[in-house]
Amino acid sequence: MRIAALIIGIFGAIAGFVGAIIALIVGGIDSALGGGEEIVGLGFGALVMSIIGLVGASLAMVKPRLAALLMVLSAILGLIFVSAAYVLATVLLLLAAMLAFFGRKEGRNRTANPPNP
Repeated sequence: MRIAALIIGIFGAIAGFVGAIIALIVGGIDSALGGGEEIVGLGFGALVMSIIGLVGASLAMVKPRLAALLMVLSAILGLIFVSAAYVLATVLLLLAAMLAFFGRKEGRNRTANPPNP
């Protein structure tokens, strides 16, 4: 399950990058037309959350509990920052976090030397 968490987490982080870039583009157009710059700042926040999600996904194999924490943090804060543009990333990152967390005992059940028949 940790391999699935790694792969789904990477896809979630990529979706987060896309959502953050969409927010940055919309914020840039809004500020060019005389609007505020809040959307640009929130887009950069979502970009940082995507990087944190990617770091979390990369840790899914060696530190699954920390990986799950980072991916949940990234999913929730990214959704707060740019809402609709981060929905797909939120779903994927939360799914990957669950897989990493519940798959953390996966490596302990294996033995180094299997018994002889």
